[in-house]
Amino acid sequence: MIGEPIGQGWPQVGELALAFVLSALIGLEREIRNKNAGLRTYTLVGFAAALIMLVSKYGFTNVLAADRVVLDPSRVAAQIVTGIGFIGGGLIFVRRDNVRGLTTAAIVWLTAAVGMACGAGLPVLALVATAFHFVVVFAFPPFMARLPKSRWAPSVLQVSYEDGREVLREVLIMCTRFDFTVSRLKVNRDEPREPGSDDELDTSSEVAGRHIVTVLLELQGTRSVSKLAAKLATIDGVASVSANDANVISD
Repeated sequence: MIGEPIGQGWPQVGELALAFVLSALIGLEREIRNKNAGLRTYTLVGFAAALIMLVSKYGFTNVLAADRVVLDPSRVAAQIVTGIGFIGGGLIFVRRDNVRGLTTAAIVWLTAAVGMACGAGLPVLALVATAFHFVVVFAFPPFMARLPKSRWAPSVLQVSYEDGREVLREVLIMCTRFDFTVSRLKVNRDEPREPGSDDELDTSSEVAGRHIVTVLLELQGTRSVSKLAAKLATIDGVASVSANDANVISD
């Protein structure tokens, strides 16, 4: 005999509310840190995951019939894991061999799991998972900062300078003084800019009609790449310096 839909009582409303609160707490921490995904994204992800779980558990009870229709509620829930991957993939991007957004994507995945636990009627697991999230984001960074720095992790340094002034030689000497090994070097030479041209750089180190050379250095070492970059910026003829330190904890 086909029954009426169930699962629309106060217990289910309470599970949705718990998912909302826990997801919002995770999102609040991300919002305060000004990450790619913030309060609204995390709250909606966790809340929606809980709702999908409840629909998967109770949404088809009116079509069940003894010995005729058998449903597997885990099938719908399994699609949450697959679907949330599209959101996570959109948060990950690569720039100059630097991958960012992995932690944000992982926390979005965790938030969905917290919502699923709430929707599945497992509030204790949802609370414990949320607590461990805060352990990871607050306790792990100081611990990781105390770990020995890797000599093999490649850091990237980009230096733009005026051609013909032997600046590259001074840059390499400075890298050696800071105990860095240059494992890779790539040079890009721009065309000379005419005075008054639209693409002329508006910087004090730019000289009209001079070649600007941009060199990418891949460094290996344990000292501070940012301090090296600051030192390189003082070299006469250097237009700009940017650095990506592989040993600095990011997202």
